[in-house]
Amino acid sequence: MKTDSIFYKLFQRFPRIFFELIGQSPEHAEAYRFTSVEIKQPTFRMDGLLKLPDDTIDEPVYITEVQFQPKPDFYWRLFAEIALYLEQEKPDRDWHAVAIFARRSLDPGVPRQYRGYLMSEQVTRIYLDELGPAADRSVGLGMIQLIVEPPATAVERSRRLIQQAQQALRDEANARDVLELIKTIVFYKFKNLSSKEIEEMFGLSELKQTRVYQEAKEEGKEEGKEEGKLETIPLFLQLGLTVEQVAERLGLDIEAVRLAASLSGFDTDRGENTVN
Repeated sequence: MKTDSIFYKLFQRFPRIFFELIGQSPEHAEAYRFTSVEIKQPTFRMDGLLKLPDDTIDEPVYITEVQFQPKPDFYWRLFAEIALYLEQEKPDRDWHAVAIFARRSLDPGVPRQYRGYLMSEQVTRIYLDELGPAADRSVGLGMIQLIVEPPATAVERSRRLIQQAQQALRDEANARDVLELIKTIVFYKFKNLSSKEIEEMFGLSELKQTRVYQEAKEEGKEEGKEEGKLETIPLFLQLGLTVEQVAERLGLDIEAVRLAASLSGFDTDRGENTVN
């Protein structure tokens, strides 16, 4: 599971965390629905979108992008997606972009052609390594902090976070969902360890009953079958098929195709192999 997928799971289940992260009242989340939109000509996929029904209050559409790797053209692509989305959807409301970086050093800086958006406060930039004490006081921000927590301190933070969630969340269903997400983050953060080692390290004897564990188990059964499919992805792309066409033909997730292409040195944005 990619890191941005974990973020989108958090925001989809608990949109209040998104507004807490950008320093706004979590109450805003009650009217929003988190979704994703595919933008065509050229094809982009806007994975993080908080929308409002057309007949609701005049609040902006929130567009969010998570970046954990260096990407010099990050803002060029982000604003291209926004422009295409506005042209395609023509929403009768304003928009606000939120760029979430693992750390400040990954922010390539807004190109001068787009700096007017900063002046009009239509773009918010979040650096997860600078959340500070707020992440200790909030269960939601604590989960986000756990994603970027160094392995040396992640164990202790996850234990504190679980205790905090159990004490702070009175709604039993919400508490279960929060704990499930915490364990999902832990499971993928320490993916080099076996589930037994994770279980012993965190004292989570119920880990095997979680959805993430069961999904991982099923993935293991299918791993042999999928390995052969993944090896054919670069060939299909070189033949001129799009990522979406390859995913449909092989019965794979689009993100899995993109990741396999990237690992093989194929640039899906430019349609060429970058490995000499």
